[in-house]
Amino acid sequence: MALTINQKPLYTLNPVGQELMFTIEDTAVVGTYYNVKYVAEVHIAETDIDLATSTAIGTFKTTPNNAGVGMFDFRPISESYVSPDNQGALGSEYKGDAATATTTHPLALIDKFSLNDNSVRYIKIKFSVEGATTATAIVLELDTEDSVQYTLINGYLKHTDVQDRDSSGNFGYNTQNFYFNKVLIPSDIPAKYLTNAPLTQYANDTDYGTVSFISTDNGAGNKLDKFTITYYQSNGTTIGTADEIDNTDANGGFTTFTTATKDQILHLGCYPANLRNWSTEFQGLLAAGTVTRYTVFGSNAAGNQITDLLYINLLCPNLKGFEPVRLKWLNQWGAWDYYTFKMKSTQSISTKGSTYQQLGGTWNESIYSPSGYKGGKKAFRVNATEKVVMNTEFVNQSEATWFEELVNSPEVYILDGFQTDTAIPLLSTYVTPVRLLTSNFTKKTVANDKLIQYTFEVEKSKTLRTQSV
Repeated sequence: MALTINQKPLYTLNPVGQELMFTIEDTAVVGTYYNVKYVAEVHIAETDIDLATSTAIGTFKTTPNNAGVGMFDFRPISESYVSPDNQGALGSEYKGDAATATTTHPLALIDKFSLNDNSVRYIKIKFSVEGATTATAIVLELDTEDSVQYTLINGYLKHTDVQDRDSSGNFGYNTQNFYFNKVLIPSDIPAKYLTNAPLTQYANDTDYGTVSFISTDNGAGNKLDKFTITYYQSNGTTIGTADEIDNTDANGGFTTFTTATKDQILHLGCYPANLRNWSTEFQGLLAAGTVTRYTVFGSNAAGNQITDLLYINLLCPNLKGFEPVRLKWLNQWGAWDYYTFKMKSTQSISTKGSTYQQLGGTWNESIYSPSGYKGGKKAFRVNATEKVVMNTEFVNQSEATWFEELVNSPEVYILDGFQTDTAIPLLSTYVTPVRLLTSNFTKKTVANDKLIQYTFEVEKSKTLRTQSV
């Protein structure tokens, strides 16, 4: 009599939005005992899970199917235990001030690094089979089998994402391209960031933003050592001195890597406003007007590049005077993407309120006295909702495909730009939640449309409440 796990996720790192299928079997118990059920004791935690000491988040049972096996899909359960990182983690900084339990700042505004608080969790399952010797006897636990530990990230799979399958029927999406590889020669492949965005980005000098990446050491000594930011002028030559951001506790990262989930994904603030928070080199080049773009990449202690090279080009001021609007949205892999709409944008305000009929004078005094400001139909309260319509510049096809995730994203925000403030309590003014009203998205191509441009409409989620009378 032996309980076996016949099917399990093919890889130990999984987007939480994919099926997390397990099939367990004990033919001897199913063929001999009564009232047989397969049992799954699920443990989800932020640290390595010891099933002997960990507290289960729930126990789930299923009866054997026609093949005598028990099937479990833990996706609906595990999805509730990961969520986006909206705030910078403890130790991350905004203009030199570290986040604390009572003074936090939006993740997009971080100076350098931030750990993750919510994007990663571990899951491990203790499986068992129970049954009774007779139809009326007490049900007993008969055998157990433990799964390995799996890592879950706050991502999902599209229908076009191909999952691998082995000869045992185990399947899953290969996330190997997000891991730091052992880069020794230029042809070795570095790690991708947690985004489908193009590696060439455009931003105003006041724009905030982050890139995120899986920071797990793959065992080849490739712990992230630092990020390097190299500045360029318009003729393509380097300018100034490159900034290096060491991966240390003091910079919001980790000096010593641990297996805690908080260390498995890092966020890096690398857009112009993030650099303006702390980099005197970038501030000087920006003031002189000599920097036009810069590159960003991570390297290991040996100095080998272990992440993709990200290009950030500084946008020129729009001579037509259009006010730019920068959106941030949750992408497929549970991180944040950003885009600045610098063409024509329009804002409209719609109001909705309640009214009442007011008496025209005083009815509760010794004499009646009419008043000119009283009487007639009055507004009791007026609530205002603001909508913004934004237009992109002419974009290429890779950006057009990327915008599909904006339409599908459950979380979208307007992100304000750099300000000279330093007061942490004011930081709530930087991020405005919005609801994307654009529900239809037609993917454009150069062959069909020649020039590609998109229009999006959002509605600010928070209603402006005015005075009540």
